[in-house]
Amino acid sequence: MAHILIIDDSPTEQAGLSQMLHKYGHICSFANTGEIGVATAKKSKPDLILMDVVMPETNGFQATRKISKDPETAHIPIIMVSTKNQATDRLWGLRQGASEYLTKPVTEASLIAAVDKLLAK
Repeated sequence: MAHILIIDDSPTEQAGLSQMLHKYGHICSFANTGEIGVATAKKSKPDLILMDVVMPETNGFQATRKISKDPETAHIPIIMVSTKNQATDRLWGLRQGASEYLTKPVTEASLIAAVDKLLAK
C-alpha cells in the first residue's frame, strides 16, 4: 500500500485514477494545480506522484521539474499522465524528471504496471 499524490485539474480524472489505485490498496491525495501539487509533495512526501500536463498556471512539465530538482522531493517517482501524446511531449516529460509517461485515457493495466514498477525500486 502506497500513498499516491494525483496532481490533475480534472475531478473526473482524479476520481478515475484513484478508483483504479484503490482497488490495489493505495491511498490517494489530490492537488488540482501544479503549484499546489509541488507544495503538497513537499509537505506530505508521497511514495509516488501522478502528474497531468495541461493545467492552469504551473503546468505539469514545470511542476515535475520543480519536484525532481528539489532535494526534499527528488526521490519521489513521477508518472506523467496526459492527453499530450506526441513523442516530443514524452521526451520532454522524461527530461523534466518524470520516470514514466502514460497517455490518457490510461488503462488500469498500464497504470498499475507503471506504479508497481516504480514502487518496487
